[in-house]
Amino acid sequence: MDAGIIIESDCEVEKDKNDIVKIDEDLFIKRQVSNDDNLLGRVVSNEEEAFALYNNYALGIGFSVRKGKVRYSAGSKNVKQREYVCSKQGFKLDDISSENKMVNRLDTRTGCAAFIRFTVEKDVWKVTRFIPTHNHELASVRERHLLRSGRNISNAKAAVINTMVNAGIRTKDAFSFLSEEHGGFENIGFTKRDCYNHVNKQKLMKIDAGDAQSLMNYFKRKKAEDPMFFYAVQVDQKNRMTNFFWRDGQARIDYDCFGDVVSFDTTYRTNKYNLICAPFVGVNHHWQNVLFGCAFLLDEKIDSFKWLFQSFLESMGNRPPITIFTDQDSAMSNAIKVVFPTTHHRLCLWHISKNAPSHFGSLNSNPEFQKLWKKCCTGCESVIEFQETWDEMIRRYDISDNNWFNLMYTVREKWSTVFTKGSFTAGIKSSQRSESTNNLLTGIANITTSLTHFSLAYENIVAGLRSKELDEDFRCKQGKPVTAVKYSGILEHAVKIYTCKMYMLFEKEFLHSLATLWREVTNDGLFCTYEVKEEANERVHMVHFNIFNHQISCTCKKFESKGILCSHALRVFSVRNVTSIPNQYILKRWTKEAKRGMMLYEKNIHFPGNKEEVELVWRHSMMRIASNLIYKCQGNDSTRQMCQEGLMNLEVKLDRQLARLKLGEAHVDDNDDHGNVAKDKEKDEMPLLDPPHARPKGVRNARIKGHFEKRKTKSSTKISSTNII
Repeated sequence: MDAGIIIESDCEVEKDKNDIVKIDEDLFIKRQVSNDDNLLGRVVSNEEEAFALYNNYALGIGFSVRKGKVRYSAGSKNVKQREYVCSKQGFKLDDISSENKMVNRLDTRTGCAAFIRFTVEKDVWKVTRFIPTHNHELASVRERHLLRSGRNISNAKAAVINTMVNAGIRTKDAFSFLSEEHGGFENIGFTKRDCYNHVNKQKLMKIDAGDAQSLMNYFKRKKAEDPMFFYAVQVDQKNRMTNFFWRDGQARIDYDCFGDVVSFDTTYRTNKYNLICAPFVGVNHHWQNVLFGCAFLLDEKIDSFKWLFQSFLESMGNRPPITIFTDQDSAMSNAIKVVFPTTHHRLCLWHISKNAPSHFGSLNSNPEFQKLWKKCCTGCESVIEFQETWDEMIRRYDISDNNWFNLMYTVREKWSTVFTKGSFTAGIKSSQRSESTNNLLTGIANITTSLTHFSLAYENIVAGLRSKELDEDFRCKQGKPVTAVKYSGILEHAVKIYTCKMYMLFEKEFLHSLATLWREVTNDGLFCTYEVKEEANERVHMVHFNIFNHQISCTCKKFESKGILCSHALRVFSVRNVTSIPNQYILKRWTKEAKRGMMLYEKNIHFPGNKEEVELVWRHSMMRIASNLIYKCQGNDSTRQMCQEGLMNLEVKLDRQLARLKLGEAHVDDNDDHGNVAKDKEKDEMPLLDPPHARPKGVRNARIKGHFEKRKTKSSTKISSTNII
């Protein structure tokens, strides 16, 4: 009995095609062959059209296609014959090691004999042999979108997926979006698994040269696009990357405007090498976070910190910050003394407040002790008052032998606010701005994230922060806040110069000034001294005022530390009928004009543009145009048909044009000597190796917690579990 119906060019089929061949139903499932299915004698012009002809036929029938044998003309690489077969053709070879494999694939081969053969003569591809019958069950209409040869992610759909994934949208959500757009997952043209494979392939392509080397290549490309881009890398004796730092050109501009105060935090790890993530964070004129750069460190030793701070200083034109906030680390502190000798080093009060309870013991439940401790942190007006409060706390609770308290006293000038009044801190008391940045990083990275992927995700975070700044800039230009007190000259002045956020902070101080009591102590006709205090507070602040030039100072020193006049000074201004803020008390970094003079410079830097960004903008623009056309055509048969025909004709024209350009592009590539030189140069360079891959037991990506905070978390977990039970 024949294995199937054979249609050949050199023989005629005597049997009627409408007859059903009687073959064992347990082995074969037959299908009638119609005139439309007879591909014998069909002619196409190239290999792509040949595959498309058989593949389209296969998808309509319900099977998948594989490429089969290819024969060449003697002495050349010109194709003479090309065969395409059913994906179930042949049989799976026995694999002795299959038992040891983690995943055993299904055996889908059934020895199916269906195939098609093209013979090429004078660049004409003609079907000379065709076997249409199969020995297996064909896919139903509802299953045909799952056939392997019919699944393909087009460039347009791949661009949509890449854009959504790069924007932080999950892969499955991107697939769901395409499913909704195309009227069901069966109409997309590929499966969810194909979508995941595509995303993973894109990620692997970014690190095809190795994680560290790919990151270096990425930095080099950024440097070519942005002349102000800066990066520095440190390697060990084996040429393995250990520490690195980078920032873009815009970060340098931001630092020139807002680099007086920097928050630096190293309690976050988010990559598969367990490197320490260390972002440099500041505050802009809208009281928002601004990123000055980011670093990864292999360890927290003094040499690593010295290298990083020196690299940061070099990247910022050797201009150190006025104040830097960090967590409590001796190696970091020593490095700051060496690299930033003129910078005021402050410890994060938030970290101290979180970790301190683990050293308090039974004093945690003593409210009087807590009151004294908090006063030492933020409530003292003078150094003398701090010393008196500290001595009283040590004496009353007999903790003079406590090592932690003794250590804290030796570094008191770094954490107690009474010691920061003379230096500018932008009103910051902790490195919580770095902590909030870490929270953003948590959403984009985990223990499997490569360095290259993290750098790309970091760019998205920076872009998001800059977008928020731009929104606030636009908001400040469009209008101004309504003043709480009408016809107040000083408020009217403030609302014109300050950003919306900073004006609200200034207005708060002004309103507080209305609830203060004042008394003139001295007045010699040029200098005046006032005692100012809040009604509900016994603390008295001394304010000195120069009648001639409106020079003013207050013992609270809020302007010196925050850059905004305090309520006590504003009260004296009100008494002396000062109706506008003196120029010497307008800090440019808090005003709407904080970045004036930088915008033209910024535009010149980014003028060349990035080819990929240009393509992305163009693609999104065209997608909006196409989407608008499709929505306009809905609801009317004639408009829908017009749109469909127009798009199909456009696709045909584009395919023809791309076919014409293909040979030209290949010719250009073959003669691109410059590109070959660049590639050879990269090959000659010694490749940068990945950092040592070692994750100590128990190390997590989250911020490192103190003993008391851990204990508190465990206790709350037990309570929750008990409640559930």
